[in-house]
Amino acid sequence: MRTITAIEAQKRRRDRVNVFLDGAFAFSLGIEVVGERGLHLGQALTDSQIEELERADLFQKCLNAALRFLSYRPRSEAEVRTRLRRGFEGETIDRVLLQLKARGMIDDAAFAEFWREDRESFSPRSRRLLKLELRRKGVDPELVGDVLEGIDEEESAYRAAQRRVRLLTREDHDTFKRKLGPFLRRRGFSYEVINRAIERLWQERD
Repeated sequence: MRTITAIEAQKRRRDRVNVFLDGAFAFSLGIEVVGERGLHLGQALTDSQIEELERADLFQKCLNAALRFLSYRPRSEAEVRTRLRRGFEGETIDRVLLQLKARGMIDDAAFAEFWREDRESFSPRSRRLLKLELRRKGVDPELVGDVLEGIDEEESAYRAAQRRVRLLTREDHDTFKRKLGPFLRRRGFSYEVINRAIERLWQERD
């Protein structure tokens, strides 16, 4: 058994403390772990308890890293796992992901809906391209199919090109088509969908 003789805040990281056992520095912990485990001066620790504290600290570090990553925008489970692999091992990552899913902070169905809605609002593109993007983010193919079902490709192509039309008010029909076509192809739309969207926009311009 070893006894806690000091718990000192780190100077550079106020969210961590140094723990001293029997008068000598032993390890550092996050303040979350110290609070959760109720560590205090004079407390005796076995070797197994020390190992458990270090595991709990590693879990908390991994959880904090995941929460920071999720703070910017929703993420797929695969995205979070890939990011955490930069600094943590599989077992710790699995435990963190289980907790985040239980808390509703990782949900691939909700993420796929978010991705679709965000793209449709700010950068419309084809169903095929959306499917490719979501698959690259590790979302299950069946789930992707369900989320993308019902997308109106012609409407998406029309909305994608609307902002560009303002720059083409003085162009003739051929130039109008030549400049919009490649843009819509890069968004993944088919030749037929592109033609219909362009003709609709041309008619509205008149």
